[in-house]
Amino acid sequence: MKVVSLEPGERRDACLARLCAAVHGTTAGLTPLVAFSGTRHLLFANEAARLWALVDNDEAPLSLALLVLDEAGDGMTLALSASLVESREPRRRLIRELALNAPLRVEPTDDLDEAFLRECGISRWVEDACGQRVGLSGRHPATLPGELKPTLSFDEQEVLRRFKHDARFFEAEKRAFVEGLASLTSGA
Repeated sequence: MKVVSLEPGERRDACLARLCAAVHGTTAGLTPLVAFSGTRHLLFANEAARLWALVDNDEAPLSLALLVLDEAGDGMTLALSASLVESREPRRRLIRELALNAPLRVEPTDDLDEAFLRECGISRWVEDACGQRVGLSGRHPATLPGELKPTLSFDEQEVLRRFKHDARFFEAEKRAFVEGLASLTSGA
């Protein structure tokens, strides 16, 4: 197994589709498609995000993680992550590798609790401006809570408005999302 950065192209799009579906679920309405489209057309287009995978010996992804830059460009936030197999071990291994090599910031969730993140090598914990605990890798430049910069993002409502007003764009994004899911599950 090894960690790879997914380069622009069909494989990265397929992995992004799978990650968005895994994180947001299949009954989440347009949420997975909005995350997919906004990431592709706004974050990736502006080089504000990178998609990483832990792959097996056949290059099949076992776990995926989307890292998004902060406004200063000094740190990266783990925006989305998922294991594509039953075990959480590939996800732990991927996050651990990223924590060792990237200026990583992680916000605990129900799915990624603080104990699990500590197993992944996230050892420094601070409170952000909203009072929420945030985990930092050893490579993250912040030493005080006030030094944490906001993570870059996109306006989900703007993506939804574009879907509503540009039917061709919506259909193209929906097709890219579905084809990406199909290609990844068929072993492409």
